[in-house]
Amino acid sequence: MTARRRFLGWFGASALLAATGSPLAGVETRRRPPEPRSDEWDVSWTGRITGKYKAVFDSPEFSEGAGVWRAVMWRDQHKEIYGTDPADMSAVLVIRHGAIALAMGDAYWEQFRIGKELKMRNPQTRKWEVANPLRTAAPDTPPRWAGYNIEAFQASGGIVLACNLAFGEVVWRYRQAEKLSREAARARALEQLLPGIILQPSGIFAALRAQEAGCAYIMAS
Repeated sequence: MTARRRFLGWFGASALLAATGSPLAGVETRRRPPEPRSDEWDVSWTGRITGKYKAVFDSPEFSEGAGVWRAVMWRDQHKEIYGTDPADMSAVLVIRHGAIALAMGDAYWEQFRIGKELKMRNPQTRKWEVANPLRTAAPDTPPRWAGYNIEAFQASGGIVLACNLAFGEVVWRYRQAEKLSREAARARALEQLLPGIILQPSGIFAALRAQEAGCAYIMAS
């Protein structure tokens, strides 16, 4: 019962955080954390959060790539309204839970028919997507929308993190489909993790750590 109460208390606090879109009252932000005890998890990305304006976009659901769109849109609109230099903006995208397919390459999407699973159709062919539609921009994408994808977001300084717990589902798929050991399946899955995306022990850890580094929080999907 004690463990259950602790969980419900945490869940309630997390729900409040999601609803308000801001750190919980009383949580001290920008506090310098202790040095990592090992290099198992790469947390060096926090050193890249140096802009005057900082935000973390929490993406727990695929939602047709809404997390990516909103992260880019925030920077574009800030520049449009205030003339903000992109160098003064730090954006962090956390891919977790049901959105983990966003972090995966085209071969993964094709092999496991992710487009059909997520009901994502190619706008030109109207067939199920066989490649990650948020990985990069299609050749005929209008310039106005050419930056609304993961590769462009990263190239412009955006930080993309992925939940290792959700990544376990990817590992499981490879293990089942190709009859691999857990270690071999994880190695196979890592081959398809999009370049530059940094795995974190959990998406919750990543989102809260970004807030500790000074980011405003928003549920992005």
